[in-house]
Amino acid sequence: MPRFFVTEPFTDTVTIGGEDARHISRSLRMAVGEKLTVCDTRGTDFLCEIASVSDKEVFLNVLSKTECTSEPSVKLTLYQAMPKSDKLELIVQKAVELGADAIVPVMTSRCISRPDKKSMDKKLERLNKIALSAAQQSGRGIIPQVLPVMNFSDAVKKMREDDCAILFYESRGKTLKSLLSTELKLVSIMVGSEGGFEADEVAFAENEGVNIVNLGPRILRCETAPMCAISAVMYATGNLE
Repeated sequence: MPRFFVTEPFTDTVTIGGEDARHISRSLRMAVGEKLTVCDTRGTDFLCEIASVSDKEVFLNVLSKTECTSEPSVKLTLYQAMPKSDKLELIVQKAVELGADAIVPVMTSRCISRPDKKSMDKKLERLNKIALSAAQQSGRGIIPQVLPVMNFSDAVKKMREDDCAILFYESRGKTLKSLLSTELKLVSIMVGSEGGFEADEVAFAENEGVNIVNLGPRILRCETAPMCAISAVMYATGNLE
């Protein structure tokens, strides 16, 4: 069933406009009487019936509401060191599909991509559109946000606020299995760019209380590692069976 997010409060009726209205009327060719799902971005799904439809506005009657069952019990924030080219777009898309709550680009010593503020603002706008599309496609109950870029030290200090903070490093570290349990509610993970992390960055994070973890004997690409890590966290916390 088609799914759309509505951020404005509503009760018995809902109005959808803009690109979503055009998509419903033109692409999906939906008609009066057909049903779709509206999510309030706070974890509640509403089964709705189309009362009227046009390219500009679609009016819906709310039939019932239920709690969205696709949201994981753990809130996971991915801190991703800025990769080259459009790799971050793929990472955002898959992180949202797998259940990430937020994605934070991080500038580390080995990041080759270093966009200026104007370029990064445009990139963030596009990345958040990708996050929205991925949330709709995967049936999420929220729209995970791609947040502004943070420097490495600030990101590490922010990670410490969560129940479990993890930096993935290929050279050494604990096992992911030893840190995870179904009791965790807030998890933050950091993945490096193409060149990984400098040794002094890893030491700084460790001194700040972040767990250094090795994902195994194989060296994973920067776009593969977050997908592997998020999947493992979701499985270990009972959100992937």
